[in-house]
Parts: sequence; C-alpha cells; structure tokens
Amino acid sequence: MITDSKDLSFHAGHRQRLRQKFLENKLADYELLELLLSFVIPRRDVRPLARGLIARFGGVYQVLTAPLEDLIKFTGIGQNTAIFIKAIHQIMLVGYKSKLDKTTIFHDEKLLINYCTLMLSGKTKEEIHILYLDVSQRLLADDLHSVGTSDWAAVYPREILKRALDLNARSVVMMHNHPTPGISFSQEDIEITTKVQNLLANVDIKLHDHYLVSGGIVYSARNMFLIK
Repeated sequence: MITDSKDLSFHAGHRQRLRQKFLENKLADYELLELLLSFVIPRRDVRPLARGLIARFGGVYQVLTAPLEDLIKFTGIGQNTAIFIKAIHQIMLVGYKSKLDKTTIFHDEKLLINYCTLMLSGKTKEEIHILYLDVSQRLLADDLHSVGTSDWAAVYPREILKRALDLNARSVVMMHNHPTPGISFSQEDIEITTKVQNLLANVDIKLHDHYLVSGGIVYSARNMFLIK
C-alpha cells in the first residue's frame, strides 16, 4: 500500500507521463496495458502487473483475449479487473462485427481476419464459427457452430447448408482455432473443408475461406490452396 506522499506524487506524475505518451503514440506494449490497468487499479503501481501479464500470456492482445477464469487466477488481478479487461475485448469484437455488417469483406479482408483473431485467440477449447454472408459479401450472421475439446470440435456440413439456405446466404466463411500454438490445418480439417465446400456448391453457395487461429497466427485455407 502506498502511504508516503512522495510516492503518491511520483505515481501521479508517472501516470500523467503515460497519458502524454499515449497521446503522442509512443507507448510500449506493456505501458499501454499499464495505462489501461491504471484506470481500474488507481492507487497501486501496476507496472509489475502489466509486465507479468504480458510475460504470462505472451502479449497485450493475448491478455485481452485470455479466458476470464485465467485472468482471475493471475496474482494481482481480481474479478473486477478481469471483467474490465474482458469488457475491452468485447467492445473490440462489437466494433469489428458492426463494420462487417456494413463492409464488403473483399474491400477490407484484414477486418475479417482481425475479427477472427479477436474471437478465437486465447480459447482453451476448439470452437467452430460459421459466418454467413449476403450477395454483397456483408455479414448476415456469426454462429457458434460447435465447441469441442482441446484438440477437436465437430463440424456438421448439413446444418451449415440448412442455415445458409434459411438466411439466403450467398457465401460462407468457416473459422476455428487450435488451442495449441503453431499447429496449422490438420488432414481432418482439410477433408471437412472440402466436404462443406462441395455441399454448398451444389446449391450455388460459395465457401469464401476457412480461417484457422493458432498461437496468434491466422492461417487461410484459400491462401494455402486448400480451397479450389
């Protein structure tokens, strides 16, 4: 606990310097997280906490996308602080999704990739998400298709087809994650991607891409020539 008035003055000055560096776009990653934490933990030196979080999770992005329960377990992060961090994460997701509702993905595909990364980074179980797009390649729906285990999740091609027809979707994007970093598409992933693509093609619906998030890296089945 800070009790010395000199210490209080130092920390107040330090936080003011952080805010000024933010305005000048000069913050290091840990300082950006430190600034964020200073608003929810106002009377404590949060520099060690910011550095510790980055060391534990691998970066600012990974801290934001870490599961709530993992954040709460980290020494120095209470429930309120963990909820604050996850609220920032959710605000970012809402922002990206609202843009996808209005933006043709071919015009800004990086937006879609960022949304995919935000959605799936830090997950401890595999999740399958399906994005359904209209004739102008705008987002109609983002469905959580299934949640599996640490290394597997089920894909139901006929359910994807039925949902696409119900929404009158003209194209589909598949997204999933591998909780273990550095693992690209498995043979099973490739086979189910081809199966979904062929089933959708029968009714003139295009599989635009299948994105895989693993260790903060986004793999594109199209860019890897896994989709014809």
